[in-house]
Amino acid sequence: MNPLRLISKLFIWAHLGVIFIIELFKSSFAVAWAVVNPSIRINPAILAVPLDLKSDIHIATLANLVSLTPGTTSLHVSEDRKFLYVHALDCPDPDVIISGIKTTFESILLKSEA
Repeated sequence: MNPLRLISKLFIWAHLGVIFIIELFKSSFAVAWAVVNPSIRINPAILAVPLDLKSDIHIATLANLVSLTPGTTSLHVSEDRKFLYVHALDCPDPDVIISGIKTTFESILLKSEA
């Protein structure tokens, strides 16, 4: 493998790690806040997140990142690998959750797939 390509891949994965840590702290705080404030109404939902990823390893990585983030759990990948089904603890607007997954984790994984 070309050394510049290897360095580029390392930066992409490091970027993904930083984004994951940021999302981990944000969602941990949100879940903890929902637990200590029982008056907060939560709206759980199951969402179908459309996938642009093609490789099994990248889809599995995305599913694991979603499951490791508090408040969300990956449930299933469709047979045709076009959708990732996700349970969200609080989902006032499904489009926000879906775009959040796509713009944070999936967009970085797409760069590493190329």
